[in-house]
Amino acid sequence: MTQAQGKDDRRAATSRRAVLAGGAMVAGTAALAACGTSAPRTSAGQGAGGASPSSVSGIPTSDVPVSGGKVIVDARVVVTQPAAGTFKAFDAICPHAGCEVSDIVKNVIYCPCHGSTFDATTGAHIAGPSPRGLTPLAVTVSGSTIAVQ
Repeated sequence: MTQAQGKDDRRAATSRRAVLAGGAMVAGTAALAACGTSAPRTSAGQGAGGASPSSVSGIPTSDVPVSGGKVIVDARVVVTQPAAGTFKAFDAICPHAGCEVSDIVKNVIYCPCHGSTFDATTGAHIAGPSPRGLTPLAVTVSGSTIAVQ
């Protein structure tokens, strides 16, 4: 093997290593980004909360369980029924980082991003990093449907 061939072989090996290392870094970065759950699912708007909730109507009362609730994703609204026949509504965007709340269990509203919890009757902050509670919204029940303003 000539001296020139040896240099070409070393350059090729170095080049292959650089490409493989770069590919591994890109794959690792993509994997870490995919694992994050704290990214808000809303558009930018009013502070960390994102865009304002919108009005929604025609929500069947039967879709909102007692001691539970329903998140209306497109409207950014959460409707709860803390006691039979009593309906409440709140902005579904957590004031902490703008994530949308996800579950309502035993009159507690949960934010999946950082663990903030809220009272399903008042929207008040119970625990977690949120600086305040959820914003209450006006609810109107007409027969078997709910409207939120």
